[in-house]
Amino acid sequence: MAVYTSLDADDIRQFLSLYALGELVDFRGIEGGIENTNYFLTTLLDGQQQQYVLTLFEELSQDELPYFVELCQWLSDRQIPVPYAIRNRHGVGLQRLKQRPAVIQPRFFGEHLSPGQLSPAHCASIGRVLAQLHLAGQEFYLQRQAHRGVFWWRRESRLIMPKLPVEDQRLLNAAVAEFDHLRDTCSDLPQGTIHGDLFHDNVLFNGTEISAVLDLYNAASAFLLYDLAIVANDWCVTASGQVDPIRETALLTAYANVRPFTSSECTAWPVLARSAAMRFWLSRLIPWLQDHSAQKLKNPDEMKRILIDRRDHPTRLP
Repeated sequence: MAVYTSLDADDIRQFLSLYALGELVDFRGIEGGIENTNYFLTTLLDGQQQQYVLTLFEELSQDELPYFVELCQWLSDRQIPVPYAIRNRHGVGLQRLKQRPAVIQPRFFGEHLSPGQLSPAHCASIGRVLAQLHLAGQEFYLQRQAHRGVFWWRRESRLIMPKLPVEDQRLLNAAVAEFDHLRDTCSDLPQGTIHGDLFHDNVLFNGTEISAVLDLYNAASAFLLYDLAIVANDWCVTASGQVDPIRETALLTAYANVRPFTSSECTAWPVLARSAAMRFWLSRLIPWLQDHSAQKLKNPDEMKRILIDRRDHPTRLP
């Protein structure tokens, strides 16, 4: 989260007048993050202070956002702890403020964990919640193609190939090709609504229990197991890019206790674990090759090391 569009108290009071959320007491911009402008809001209603988050979307358009607004409401209605757009006095959740799409959401409390703090218990918690999210999203009535899905990585891998060393070209080509083969031959892999970006910094914890799953703006329709692979590649690896078998077993077992794996998923897991590493390696490589000195860029070598480890030491589903 970050602040790109500045608001003053009058801007926020005028916006709040559309809602039945009380009078503005305080507001504060939220720093850190790369996509949207966010403010914490404190209001007073019937003598009680309430906490909210005001988000202005800096990249997603007004036409793109209804999918995410409807999805978050759908999941919240099914007891998945995700932020959702509060509806105004006219029953509308998605607004405009300062020429940008905007929503007010409930504020969730908890703490972000560093990679070094992630334990098997934390991994088990996200495994359970992700499986619950997948089950809750199975009947969701809208679909969306991932912005950086298979068609994106086919195109971008071809464009970036001449800039890479031969060894990296081979690694990237192999990962793209094997996903294409899997997609063509495993038509029975369970699909549905995925989070698409469930890294550890998109979760809030109270102890080892999850209080909120944040930032669903990469959600899409895809293989459910691919979503789990994204989580495993972030939550269950060491700083050197090697899989921690204890954390990964905790993650996968907890997930399977809620949504059991199919036989086709057991076959596909090693490939999808590599596909997930490849996708984030590629998305980090592109801006890195343009200017790796830019602030907030993530080093693509982290995902490259995970991809190599997934290639050399494939794991299995429990």
